[in-house]
Amino acid sequence: MIRHKRWRSLIVASLPVLIAFSGCTSADRGERTVVVYTSVDQVYSEPIFREFERISGIRVLPAYDVEAAKTTGLVNRLLAEKDHPQADVFWNGEFVHTLFLKEKGVLSPYPSPAAGDIPSPYRDPEGYWACTAARARVLLVNRELVPPSRYPSSLFTLVSSGLPPDRVGIACPVFGTSATHAAALYSLLGREQGKKFYESLYRKKVRVVDGNSLVRDMVADGRLLAGITDTDDACGAKRKGAPVEIIFPDQGRTGIGTLVIPGSVALIAGGKHPDEARKLVDFLLSREVEGKLVASGWSHLPLRGKVGGGGCVDGATVKAMGVGPLDAYRMLGPARKDMAEIFIR
Repeated sequence: MIRHKRWRSLIVASLPVLIAFSGCTSADRGERTVVVYTSVDQVYSEPIFREFERISGIRVLPAYDVEAAKTTGLVNRLLAEKDHPQADVFWNGEFVHTLFLKEKGVLSPYPSPAAGDIPSPYRDPEGYWACTAARARVLLVNRELVPPSRYPSSLFTLVSSGLPPDRVGIACPVFGTSATHAAALYSLLGREQGKKFYESLYRKKVRVVDGNSLVRDMVADGRLLAGITDTDDACGAKRKGAPVEIIFPDQGRTGIGTLVIPGSVALIAGGKHPDEARKLVDFLLSREVEGKLVASGWSHLPLRGKVGGGGCVDGATVKAMGVGPLDAYRMLGPARKDMAEIFIR
């Protein structure tokens, strides 16, 4: 199922993040800089940072995550650095861990004026965080190996639709958006039913792999017939010409909908570059940057509506799961505890 010792060591060691600040120690004295920790994939975030540098004159020093640990690694790093913060801004590819950092006192309130037109459920009433540029959880199917008549349409029939369970994949639900997905299902279904769903996946020996991008790659090359991933990974496979089909699960009148996962941006308390950090927060939350993230393929469900072109799915047709950021966050602890017990033994 999964390399248990490796995952256990990641948790026990607080998931150290393999990152380096390129050129940080050689910055000229007096240069304006801002340090940002981000779980937004480098291929999408780096052009945004370069654009900010161009228009602001402020040098961005980014720290990226690792795919297996995803956001969890960055969160543990921020917690460890709470009394001597090294980061100024946290740009998260999801939201529940950002709310966790607020609870732990890692964030500083900053009601960015750029967030004024973001719908209120996606803005912290106290100004500690705001969301932008959403993605969604989808089913990815290899269309050369699976006929349309056997395409799964629901999470709950994924392993009972005739597909061999060991040819269906998920990312480890202790980390990243897979953990967020588990928390959202716990919120919607209740802990007992949510846990039963994941226990059924384990019993049926669904493949559990190191991240959403690996699910994508394994479906694309035929090692898996289907899997659960995010729209950015799924659309990346389609752009490369992979023989895959993207399916939004649990649509229709009786379906629960699919989880919509916006990114989030927050200011770190006690950061060394507060003025530069606020400028970067304003930039990342702007309508223009949300449009760029849609055009690049990171986001497919912008919170402000259709702010830009591009993408391989039409977000307007998607039925979203009725779970907001605060709802999912409340169930993150119980869900992660159960996921570790089920999948990391």
